[in-house]
Amino acid sequence: MWTNFVRWIDERLMVTPLWRDIADHPVPEHVNPSEHVKAFVYCFGGVTFLLLIAQFVTGMFLALYYVPDVVNSYNSTQYIMNHVVFGSEVLSMHNWGSSLIIIMVTLHMLRIYWMGAYRKPRELNWIVGATLLLLVLGFGFTGYLLPWDEKAYFAIQVGVSFVKYVPFIGNALYLIVAGGPQIGAATLSRFFAIHVLFLPALLLTFLGLHFLMIRRNGITGPY
Repeated sequence: MWTNFVRWIDERLMVTPLWRDIADHPVPEHVNPSEHVKAFVYCFGGVTFLLLIAQFVTGMFLALYYVPDVVNSYNSTQYIMNHVVFGSEVLSMHNWGSSLIIIMVTLHMLRIYWMGAYRKPRELNWIVGATLLLLVLGFGFTGYLLPWDEKAYFAIQVGVSFVKYVPFIGNALYLIVAGGPQIGAATLSRFFAIHVLFLPALLLTFLGLHFLMIRRNGITGPY
């Protein structure tokens, strides 16, 4: 009965042909660790993707307990760390994961630059990759404020103040980012929305483009 149900789902969603198309896709020789001793450098992108999945999963669990307002943000963070089962571990994974992702994306882009993989016909993919780096930095910046402790408050106050130095639109841009003339409840609410809604939507869109172009152009080796 279970086999028939799985076959029924497979016939309608075409899971097996799609999976075989992915699983049977040939891997270039220079990417195979058993064939090429330096193939580990091609793993930076894959490791980054796995870290992103971990961030999404841990972030969803943290969102079950986190309260995004100036009264309860700090207390909810402390509650996660001290009272939720494995809460401290999940929160630590999310915090350290954000730093590791920035490191891995940087290494990945250095590998691309070093091997000249940004050249024709992969120029657009390089631009998409640079955009993904900016999005990852945006995650780190917006997420830093969410615990709403003294360290986060003053760090974001300094970071957001740099927006004022943008020519012509600096002051207006500051009001948009901070949500008002100073860091407060509107800033926290705005950063939380950007962190859990806007940035994930943009990240998934550009990741899809990134994977699509990798599939079409292949994984390049050193020029």
